Amino acid sequence: MTTRVATHANSWYTGNPTTLPQQLDTWLGAVPKSIEGVGELPPKSARVIIAPHAGYSYSGPAAAWAYASLDISKVKRVFILGPSHHIYLDHCAVSGCQYYSTPLGNLTVDTSLCSTLVNSDGADAKFTYMTKAADEDEHSLEMHLPYVYHLLSRANKLSETKIVPIMVGAINSRKERAYGKALAQYLADEENVFVVSSDFCHWGTRFTYTHYYPTLTETPTADTPSVSLTSRSRPTGPHRIHESIEALDRLGMSTIETGSHEEFVEYLRKTHNTICGRHPIGVVMSAIETLELEGGEEGKGRFKLVRYEQSSKVTEPSDSSVSYVSAFAVI
Repeated sequence: MTTRVATHANSWYTGNPTTLPQQLDTWLGAVPKSIEGVGELPPKSARVIIAPHAGYSYSGPAAAWAYASLDISKVKRVFILGPSHHIYLDHCAVSGCQYYSTPLGNLTVDTSLCSTLVNSDGADAKFTYMTKAADEDEHSLEMHLPYVYHLLSRANKLSETKIVPIMVGAINSRKERAYGKALAQYLADEENVFVVSSDFCHWGTRFTYTHYYPTLTETPTADTPSVSLTSRSRPTGPHRIHESIEALDRLGMSTIETGSHEEFVEYLRKTHNTICGRHPIGVVMSAIETLELEGGEEGKGRFKLVRYEQSSKVTEPSDSSVSYVSAFAVI
């Protein structure tokens, strides 16, 4: 039986089986039981979340807000969609392993469903198997496994729940819609939850992205004029760089909250925000739109932002940071 090794344990997060659940409980316990504008957590039928995938010392506390918002009361299957950081893909790939190991124990892969996806028809939504090497190199899926295991364990649902890991490649918007349509039937099932793995803005010269709004007198739009800073240039506006980054990210999240996949694609085209999980987000937004069209329920599955953080507060063009967003959608 093939098991994916937890290759990032003891580096990106602790591999100690005693310390890890204590950390997760601490971060989950720090999330308020109720959020203004949302109510009690988790909201009923909040079966989709967006959560970050950086090292836990950076994004672990932020991710807790997403997982505290996830309704797993009826869960039997967890889809985990993450971007590919190490290999180029122009499609989506599922795991060929039977188990995913974590420092807390193994999670079981739904190999039958993975096989169904790989063998399904659809030229624009063709799934393949990722190699074990590519699977183990990638962190965007693994960073969610301890949280998933821990929540399932606390709810006594480990034995009855399987996972479906999906690596989403650098696909275009047409393919995002096609994969969204292919996954919509699973999103409609109340026994399925979806975890969308994504960090937000990667800012700095090392990311080749130094977007800056010279003016923030009002909420920016995708058409708001911006400049690219260099290591020698100074911000021309009265506000700090990290404030501009936050405005950019919040604009992106508000675009996601509209539920319009087309608007999100347009936002990315105009701002080029370095949201690494933009394609997994696009796939799930398209799946939600498919459910809207099929069910005639406009407004179904709108995302709601619950947490925003940055790895550091950038004040100089030579600095860098990564942003972390936690959000949920009720399906």
